[in-house]
Amino acid sequence: MATEIKAPVFPESVADGTIATWHKKPGEAVSRDELLVDIETDKVVIEVLAPADGVLKEIICAEDTTVNSEQLIGYFEEGATAAAAPAAVEAVAASAEEEDVQVGDKILSPAARKLALENNLDIAKLVGTGKGGRVSKEDVLNAVQSGAAKASAAPAPVAAAPAPVVVAAGERVEKRVPMSRMRQTIAKRLVEAQQTAAMLTTYNEVDMKPVMDLRKKYKDMFEKKHNGVRLGFMSFFVKAAAEALKRFPDVNASIDGTDIVYHGYYDIGVAVSTDRGLVVPILRDTDTMSLADVESSIGEYAKRGREGKLGIADMTGGTFTITNGGVFGSLMSTPILNAPQTAILGMHKIQERPMAINGQVEIRPMMYLALSYDHRMIDGKDAVQFLVTIKELLEDPARILLEV
Repeated sequence: MATEIKAPVFPESVADGTIATWHKKPGEAVSRDELLVDIETDKVVIEVLAPADGVLKEIICAEDTTVNSEQLIGYFEEGATAAAAPAAVEAVAASAEEEDVQVGDKILSPAARKLALENNLDIAKLVGTGKGGRVSKEDVLNAVQSGAAKASAAPAPVAAAPAPVVVAAGERVEKRVPMSRMRQTIAKRLVEAQQTAAMLTTYNEVDMKPVMDLRKKYKDMFEKKHNGVRLGFMSFFVKAAAEALKRFPDVNASIDGTDIVYHGYYDIGVAVSTDRGLVVPILRDTDTMSLADVESSIGEYAKRGREGKLGIADMTGGTFTITNGGVFGSLMSTPILNAPQTAILGMHKIQERPMAINGQVEIRPMMYLALSYDHRMIDGKDAVQFLVTIKELLEDPARILLEV
């Protein structure tokens, strides 16, 4: 009996989605919880899994089709096998009719030859244990495990690397590809933020030497104590921002129409770059998190972001955002607000510069900080003092723990 495959129920903030990739073809066998199709929404990519063991019977909505919540996109036949599909039956019959293949002085079964080619084995080195020295599939599997018949001169599969595009002299090549839904949404939100907010940016610089010294002194102990979690710079910035937000509630607020919403919690978004675009997962209640909690959460979000496995709930909400262009080498930039938030902090590259310290010139690891803010909500005085507070907390990290 065929079971309907439907698009999932999208959250209220997501109107529809686009079929991105079907990972199975009609007639292919599927195991329970195996990935069937990716549906890309404005915010995340949602995976639709097989409800049970069976066969993907039919695809109703092809790739690049826009679908709504709970829309029928295909049919799944539970408990069926791939042989139930006509194409699969023909393939099985064809393989059954194949006879043993002789390569050089070796005689192989069709399955053994296919497996040997897939694993780049030298057929001449294979040892057959079957009748008359026949090489079976089991013989090939043993050779794969032992590595004894690996082809020494065989090149890597050509398909693994894309062939270079040869362009004739003077030829002007263009390539047009559709913009992904996520990229479209990012573009729309960035333009809206610039058009609707009175955005200004204030800059400062922070001496990173105290944080770097503290990190160098305790990083090994920290990693050992917290089961491999590494002590990075982002956790110091998150904790410093959480403390500064307590002192400047306007920076932690958001604008909703003609209302100002003051948040009594400190949920900080950390921008993560992925192949699909920039995503901003949220760290909840950062004022109660330890440095280890922050680092492990960011690491987990970054991993899931690269794998396309962040959910809507992971990126919903947030009262403040931190973005780090320094990891890509940016020395200074102007971050754009993540609406409806009213402020965003930009970190940048740490660069050694000569600084005047107590009347002496010293080389210090300095970082430029940028705070973009909505002037409708935040006055320039508060924005500058907020950024100075972060600078002071980072230049004397003990103040973060002491909350002074």
